[in-house]
Amino acid sequence: MKNTLHPNIAKSYQRIPFKITKTNHLLVNAEINGVKGKFILDTGASNSCVDFTNVEYFNLIAADSKTKAAGAGAVGMLTKLSMANTLKMSRWKFADLHLVIFDLSHVNLALTQHKAKPVQGIIGADVLIPFEAIIDYSTNSLYLKK
Repeated sequence: MKNTLHPNIAKSYQRIPFKITKTNHLLVNAEINGVKGKFILDTGASNSCVDFTNVEYFNLIAADSKTKAAGAGAVGMLTKLSMANTLKMSRWKFADLHLVIFDLSHVNLALTQHKAKPVQGIIGADVLIPFEAIIDYSTNSLYLKK
């Protein structure tokens, strides 16, 4: 797809393609610790997260957390934390990703009820804000600062 960003901006950003699901979620392919997965881009999620069932899959070291998670109609969910993980989307890479681990079954149930595929996690504002994310719906592209 053609890069529609101003050329001066485009030089300092990395393009990451996304798909729009049947539920109008933005779906991005990503790697955590070198393992591929599917993630929802969620500007309203304060933290990036992974489902409890994917701790071993992504080679995460999970530590207990006193923090309770809330989102998408669920509240007070138990969480764990995993520090210092690598996140790679397309050619963009970040080597110090902290993840919240909690039960995403309510999210995946909603997706599958609408005949969309389940996801392994969510990419949240903790990645999108510091890397000055630009979401370009006209080209289905996420841009993150290099």
